[in-house]
Amino acid sequence: MRVVLDTNVVVSGVFFGGVPGRIMAAWSAGHVSLVISPDILTEYQRVGVELGIGYPDRAAAWDPVLALITMNATIVDAPPLPERVGEDHDDEKFLAAALASRTRIVVSGDADLLSVSGWHGIRVCSPRQFYDEHLAAG
Repeated sequence: MRVVLDTNVVVSGVFFGGVPGRIMAAWSAGHVSLVISPDILTEYQRVGVELGIGYPDRAAAWDPVLALITMNATIVDAPPLPERVGEDHDDEKFLAAALASRTRIVVSGDADLLSVSGWHGIRVCSPRQFYDEHLAAG
């Protein structure tokens, strides 16, 4: 199953665990295919480095995970969306990657992104919803 993971899911999974950590573990085990764009990768890198400053004991895990994402995720060319979607323009990169790759699920904890679920047939769901519906049984 292909998914686009919002930055908050990836960095929360690496730095704090919980449900986002279980989603990242499912990706690591090959149960989920991650789709990203160069813009998403850049944001992952920036936010991970920034968060690592506040959590230096956990920051050591970030670079190896980012390297694995770079090597194993499907990286798509995702042009900017032709129209404004939602309140936060910065969230559009996740929808653009989903649209460009024909991926039907974006996982995010961001309320603005969750509010546009259904746009062009792309479902945006919370980490808990995604885990419960697609990973918990497996």
